[in-house]
Amino acid sequence: MIPFTPETVVWAYSMGIFPMYVEEAKEILWFRPEMRAIMPLDGFHVSRSLAKTIRKGRFEVRINTAFEEVMRGCADRPEGTWITEDFIRVYTELHRRGLAHSVETWREGRLVGGTYGVALGGAFMAESMFHRETDASKVALAALVHRLKERNFVLLDVQYLTPHLQRLGAIEIPNKVYLAKLQKALKLPCRFV
Repeated sequence: MIPFTPETVVWAYSMGIFPMYVEEAKEILWFRPEMRAIMPLDGFHVSRSLAKTIRKGRFEVRINTAFEEVMRGCADRPEGTWITEDFIRVYTELHRRGLAHSVETWREGRLVGGTYGVALGGAFMAESMFHRETDASKVALAALVHRLKERNFVLLDVQYLTPHLQRLGAIEIPNKVYLAKLQKALKLPCRFV
């Protein structure tokens, strides 16, 4: 069994593997699916209504000011979650080490949405996102894409393709293609902050 530590998470991501708690197994398992979902940085789709929300400045976007709170927001789902206390502990430690980051949306001093993930080289492995107000997570994702482009990242991994992510421009690629993109991205000297 692979120990769940900051070091093994970084190693796993660099090999194209990611962890997830599986309720049926009652443990954290490691995944490398045959088809991998990515968000092409030039292919992120901003709908007219989302563009309008961004232009109006309805949300304040912050970086890394409430990392653990974003994780807990992502974990707070009626259907249950794979984000356990172990995940929060390990990813918070990765955040302390400067590897995990959050993009947050705030309104009237309250955290209302966000996303988080791990940056390695020119790759960002997005883990999850949440919202407490309409469009709050989409604005956070748009801000993440903008930041990655601005800092010359080349890969935004979103793991699995969902209808929601597909509407925003995510695509699936074979694992072999993903691994080639990942290896190139890991060599880049990008900095998220």
